Amino acid sequence: MPATSPPRSPWVRLRSWWAESPPAAAAAVLATGILSVGLHEAGDEVLSRIALVLAAVIWLGFAVDFTVRLLRDRERWLEEAGTPSALTGVAATAVLGTRLTDLGWLGVAEVLLALAAVLWPGLLYLLVRGLRLRMPGSVFLGCVATQGLAVLAASLAGATRADWLAYAALVLFWLGFLVLYVVALTCFDFRETANGRGDHWIAGGALAISALAASKLVLAYQADIYLWNYDDNGVMRWVTQALIMVTLAWYAVLAVAELLWRRPRYDVRRWATVFPMAMTAAAALSVADAVGFAWLRGVGQVLLWISVAAWLLVAAGTVRSTAPR
Repeated sequence: MPATSPPRSPWVRLRSWWAESPPAAAAAVLATGILSVGLHEAGDEVLSRIALVLAAVIWLGFAVDFTVRLLRDRERWLEEAGTPSALTGVAATAVLGTRLTDLGWLGVAEVLLALAAVLWPGLLYLLVRGLRLRMPGSVFLGCVATQGLAVLAASLAGATRADWLAYAALVLFWLGFLVLYVVALTCFDFRETANGRGDHWIAGGALAISALAASKLVLAYQADIYLWNYDDNGVMRWVTQALIMVTLAWYAVLAVAELLWRRPRYDVRRWATVFPMAMTAAAALSVADAVGFAWLRGVGQVLLWISVAAWLLVAAGTVRSTAPR
């Protein structure tokens, strides 16, 4: 009778999954972090803080794993750093810092901004160097990471009255929107909306975080930081409104595609579905506050609870994926 290995404990299975997980798994931090931001904007502070703790714990786990791989498995670290998904960590770090800014933990948020800013240029260069036609949704992560920095910088600018941070956020916003999003759109394979495994949603998520960054800039202007004159502020408000409208249109297209081409099986890239859903909700709530669209707040709250349900489904899939077979 052949010998059978003893069943592994859930903790051992989780550690094994973590060690083998690709960079795309870091989207779990981004999804949980932006969910915390959205819940805070909706006034659900208890749930927001629970999500924040989860995001911080997962972020610390990936940070340790990132360091261990750098020290012990340099070849694998370099291989993964050259993929677009590596930029997920930059965006996740920025989103975590944004939520901590809302809590008044400005020192920690500034450290996270510095860390994300250090990682961003090198990883962005690797993404740009590898651009080609017919790429998956991860090609938009250059825009997502850049706009994540813009969101955090604008949030800190409003909290600390630091003009230079607001100007930096403004530059990052236009770079992410006018350059990186447009370039990614030309490289994106639109057939992914039918056969993608989850990361095709980033095409809409990149616009959502652009709308969020624009709303944070408008709010920074309202906090008496001089970024532009009154007429220019009107232009920025119009851009913010246009972005959220296009974001909602992208959301509708992607949601219909999910109904037409069903993909019920779990894939780690489904975390890259959850974060654009939550990002759209958070952007709608933030834009509603920035430009005074009361109806948009109701839309954001509905989308927020849909993203909570999606988070629970994907989290359950992740747990099941670590179970013994």
